Amino acid sequence: MLVAVGGAGGATCRYGVEQIVSSSLLGTFAVNVLGSFALGVIVYEGRLTGSFSKRARFVFGTGFLSSFTTYSTFVVDTLTATPQLGLAYLFASYAAGFAAVVAARGSVEAVANPQGEEVA
Repeated sequence: MLVAVGGAGGATCRYGVEQIVSSSLLGTFAVNVLGSFALGVIVYEGRLTGSFSKRARFVFGTGFLSSFTTYSTFVVDTLTATPQLGLAYLFASYAAGFAAVVAARGSVEAVANPQGEEVA
């Protein structure tokens, strides 16, 4: 039930982004990068502080983010674009997704350890 509730919220937010952003490529790019950052926060928060409950992780990680982000649309957008745009979109999406996870880790570490001591 928790995953379903999160999924409904994620799907609704994804639809909202698609309504705001006029391009399918940009909309998919935006939700996937935001989702990468959010999942990075959930993962690193769990490793460093453990403040989120298991239920919260199900609602947001499995439910919300699974419906908010989309791999299938990413693949379709990549393959239906011109070859040059598709290739650029592919590399930009992966680079931005990885950068978002790294930024999430840094953000969580900064909040979990404001004195700047090294965290494993």
